[in-house]
Amino acid sequence: MRIWFQKHTVAGRNPWLDRSYARHRRDLAALGAQVDFHTLPAEVYPTRIPADHVRFGQLEVLFSWYFADQALRAQEDGYDAYVIGTSQDPGLAAARSLVSIPVVGYGQVAFEFARSQGLRFGVIGFVPALEEILRENLHAYGCAAACVGFRYLPEGREVLEAGAAEGAVAGLRAEIDRAAAQLRTEGAQLIIPGEGIPNELLCAAGVREVGGLPFLDANSLALSTAHLLARTRRQGVWHRDVPGYHTDRAPETEVRRLRALFGPAVSHARELPEEDRHV
Repeated sequence: MRIWFQKHTVAGRNPWLDRSYARHRRDLAALGAQVDFHTLPAEVYPTRIPADHVRFGQLEVLFSWYFADQALRAQEDGYDAYVIGTSQDPGLAAARSLVSIPVVGYGQVAFEFARSQGLRFGVIGFVPALEEILRENLHAYGCAAACVGFRYLPEGREVLEAGAAEGAVAGLRAEIDRAAAQLRTEGAQLIIPGEGIPNELLCAAGVREVGGLPFLDANSLALSTAHLLARTRRQGVWHRDVPGYHTDRAPETEVRRLRALFGPAVSHARELPEEDRHV
């Protein structure tokens, strides 16, 4: 089984982040699945993290086109599932319309998991501008009532851009603990990381609890969910090839023709070397 995990970052900007994803590959390999991590083209942003881009819904529209088209590439390349590894789930609905393989979004999986387990949760992140889109998604997913609130630590970006030095991360951990404790007083029973980067920053260090509450490893959950959906689809438990506006399948020749004719230019970005696409 093969799973395509689409990251919202550029390979090589944060070596510690690239290394941390290796733990997911090991975990899924133990289940008989191969995970390939795909990154953004290097030209997308010049900084260590994409914080200056993801805060604009206007730019996220372009990312959504790219993420959706990557799902089509994943299916064409024989992958069994596709993961959008960023909390705001760019291109999620479009990707599901384009392909028959399971498509999983980091944000949706995390929020719906908490709701399914009857747990109230709080969100802690580093990019305050994302709260608006995450709240919109919470309402769309039917999870808004389970969320007690958000806390953002803009200083987290400074720690990351400085290379995530051990001492700085320790200081940031204390701030996250305080934020989690505040959310706990407001009724939270679980903390969900507001972006994939803080998820890896803490989980790769073995952190499973903050402020006295469980800290959800949303990346691991997204991959485990993708594996479950792909396995059960293979077993015939379910499939997406059913009647409906978003699920009816046009002829493949027509999909390819229209994609080539007016597919977003961002979807046809220059291919990166293999070592930059798989980290």
